[in-house]
Amino acid sequence: MWNWIRILRGVPDSILCMVENPSEGVPNLRKFVTEVTAADDGESEDDDEDLNDRIHFLPWEQNPFDHQQRSHSLCNVMLDSHPYNGHTTAQDALYAGVPIVTRSDGNDMSSRVSTSANIVLGLEELNAVGGSVEYENIAIRLGADETWFRSVRERLVETCLRKDPMHPYWDVPRYVENFQKGIKIVWDRFLEGKEADHVEVEEDVHGEGKLGGTMEAELVAREEKRRRMKAEHEQMNDEL
Repeated sequence: MWNWIRILRGVPDSILCMVENPSEGVPNLRKFVTEVTAADDGESEDDDEDLNDRIHFLPWEQNPFDHQQRSHSLCNVMLDSHPYNGHTTAQDALYAGVPIVTRSDGNDMSSRVSTSANIVLGLEELNAVGGSVEYENIAIRLGADETWFRSVRERLVETCLRKDPMHPYWDVPRYVENFQKGIKIVWDRFLEGKEADHVEVEEDVHGEGKLGGTMEAELVAREEKRRRMKAEHEQMNDEL
């Protein structure tokens, strides 16, 4: 929260949006903001009130698609939490075209989820390897440098729209296939009595030395097959 307060101050007229989950915690957070800003040298009570006015709490959305649309319509940047990163909420933001600024100085998986995402998406410059201060500086620059922000966002949106093949980050069938290969490697090593080790999955090469990916036609075929199987299953239930 300290980082977010300093980012708010560093980007005039910016607002901070958080989900009121639970809503009972909102008064405590607002009290914290008031107390922290009042304790800083050179800050007045008027500034405390203005800063709280720039913090908005959004109601919880049961439907993830409604939440995703809200992210696209309202938010320019997602400020990742630390040491536990956003997971599903982060993916919702990314697919809505909202870049994520994250700290990359954690050592455990839960603190490096968004770091990995930004690397695969080609947005490493949003990873604050140096920690808290760098995290603030990246966020403030995104809010102040419109040209850089547009460049970052356009590159993110491009990954979402890429077809034939899909971008690796959004290519779920490709991920599933490679994940299955990795699990089989682990299982085979176990059966052979080998010690646990890192697992490296090598993809099959298609064409002239080019790694493959899922094509749009494949996605359409998969969806048609899924719908056909669902209809057959429902028909069987009706007959029973």
